Amino acid sequence: MENRKTAAKAHRPKTHPAPNHAVVVGGGISALVAAKELLAAGFNVSVYEASGTWGGAVASHEVAGVVLDSGAESFATRNTAVADLATELGMAEQIVLPDPAGASIWLPEGPIPLPRTGVLGIPADLNAPEVKAALSAAGVLRAALDAKMPVNVGTTEAVSSVADLVRARMGRRVLERLVAPVVAGVHSADPEVLDVDMVAPGLRAGIREHGSLAAAVAAQRAGGSKPGSAVAGLAGGMHTLVTALVAQLRAAGVQLHAGHRIKAVYRGDAAEAADSTKPHYDGGAPPRWIVDWEHGTERGFDGAAMLVVATDGPTAVKLLGQEIPELAPFAPAPGPDIRLVTLVVDVPELDSAPRGTGVLVAPETPGITAKALTHATAKWPWLADSTGPGTHVLRLSYGRAARNPADAVRLTPATFREEDLIATAIADASTLLGVQMSEADLLGADVIRWTGTLPFAAVGHQAKVAQVQALAGEQPGLMLVGGWVSGNGLAAIVAGTRRIVRAAVDASARL
Repeated sequence: MENRKTAAKAHRPKTHPAPNHAVVVGGGISALVAAKELLAAGFNVSVYEASGTWGGAVASHEVAGVVLDSGAESFATRNTAVADLATELGMAEQIVLPDPAGASIWLPEGPIPLPRTGVLGIPADLNAPEVKAALSAAGVLRAALDAKMPVNVGTTEAVSSVADLVRARMGRRVLERLVAPVVAGVHSADPEVLDVDMVAPGLRAGIREHGSLAAAVAAQRAGGSKPGSAVAGLAGGMHTLVTALVAQLRAAGVQLHAGHRIKAVYRGDAAEAADSTKPHYDGGAPPRWIVDWEHGTERGFDGAAMLVVATDGPTAVKLLGQEIPELAPFAPAPGPDIRLVTLVVDVPELDSAPRGTGVLVAPETPGITAKALTHATAKWPWLADSTGPGTHVLRLSYGRAARNPADAVRLTPATFREEDLIATAIADASTLLGVQMSEADLLGADVIRWTGTLPFAAVGHQAKVAQVQALAGEQPGLMLVGGWVSGNGLAAIVAGTRRIVRAAVDASARL
């Protein structure tokens, strides 16, 4: 409280902002979407981002003269949220589907095609040839018991990991040979530690509705907006979505402040903030949100009727600690440390796309450190057209969260020097693609480090988020958005952010 009182006295604003002022803390995709929603609702919006760039995990980098996605390179089509946003930004014609060749799974004995009709690697069709190849006859028979089980198996527990659900209904072989590689590649985690209701919302309810896990998976696949494909992308890269969104916000008058780290947020005008007898909102006309920011040696306040905190979970809880100390016990764990290695190589032998669009690696596969490889120029025809024959873009990812922390450390090569990690990636790519490559084939390489910032939906995370949102809901005008709240992936984040902001705007109109 003393820090808040001191800050308020020292940095009292000379003027008060307009009553319809809104502040967004953070500069990722959820922050930008929130700003767009608030702008549409008639608010004057200011956005504060600690770094010098916008987009968060939807960012870009340049490797060998090619501008590429440095984070997300696709979006799930299970809802229309991202496609709708792209359309609103005039980008509908840029929406593209990946090459239909599909990816592979690398099992300890070698590669097999990835089943095409699955969710998290859970198969909808046990008779598909690639499913039979992965599971063997005994594994298929065990998985088929799913259809004969009561619908309450795996669906009545308050919380469930992905592993617990799959093991109970389809058996260990489905878990280890299909689900674990997909979950490691997509969510950078062991299925033992992921909350199934966060990473596959509605799947357990689908079992009760449709009678089996396989049927629930089939129903989710059928409900996608792009039949036949679970993901889509944008020609030019997903980072172009951020570029267009930032341009639209700026043109509309949104104040975008990059390089401004927020130090604290709390309620009340400057005079009220200095009064220690009024630490929290206690009913009546809600006081304004005060944002204490620091940029070099400059400090200032910005009061707002609406506040969106669009940071990662641990940062959000810490930032609101002065105003809502009750949040502290519900702070989520930081996400796993991830390394994304991008290789641009001159290897004409890869023109045949020997593993389709990429490879997901089963955990504990000997001789391979990467958890996934994306053959980006095989996956996205627009990218292959831009690089030309013989030049290929490969993305390899390293690191995942594990139930045993020692496993997580071993699987996250945080101690690698950048050049060591690039050498490891070249060796892994050679093995996974069956084409020998060396440093001499490199046109360029880059290592992106996502250090604990990617959302991590551990078992019980959904319950924590519900409690966090309940506490936040007691503060009029406060919104918490982002992947840690809505779930992993652009589809969940965009849809969740819009839902949360619209509900808060409606609630504020009733005050």
